[in-house]
Amino acid sequence: MTLRHALLGLLAGKPASGFELTKVFEESLGQWAWHTTHSHIYPELRRLHEAGLVEIVERASRGRKTYAITPEGRQELRRWMMEPPVSETVRNEGALRMFLINTLEPAEARALLRQYADNASRRLEALHAQLANADQAWRDNPLAVGRLAAERGLRTLPALRDWALWGIDQLDRMQERFTQSGDAEQD
Repeated sequence: MTLRHALLGLLAGKPASGFELTKVFEESLGQWAWHTTHSHIYPELRRLHEAGLVEIVERASRGRKTYAITPEGRQELRRWMMEPPVSETVRNEGALRMFLINTLEPAEARALLRQYADNASRRLEALHAQLANADQAWRDNPLAVGRLAAERGLRTLPALRDWALWGIDQLDRMQERFTQSGDAEQD
């Protein structure tokens, strides 16, 4: 995924300023699909404008600009959406920690997994609250911006929580077997 296409996709929903787009990344996209900051968004908006993929539809005080996608921008977005991903490269710090969890003591690994379970539960609660506050038209439209991503969260967060709890259980079982085998050797 590219920032360019993420911005085009958001602007395909409705015109927005760089500030409004930054808020979308901070509040939703950054959690689920793509993290970025305003220092990347504003230069990309300028490049999109220079390429004719977006246009400035309003200028407000202090240089605030509202951007809208152009027909050429929609065409580029459709082209990108319909082609298979070039790369499935993932940068997932949490998954990396799981690959390296053997570097921790069992109690530390258990504490880390507990953090994962608790974090997934908190995020799930927040998502439920966000959905409860969403308007009915958005909830009824699976193609609304962010709707399918929200459903993905509703399904993956419980799985992540359950996986972390399973990991804690596995550590406990391993510790129990180790303790029992140590007791048997001492008899």
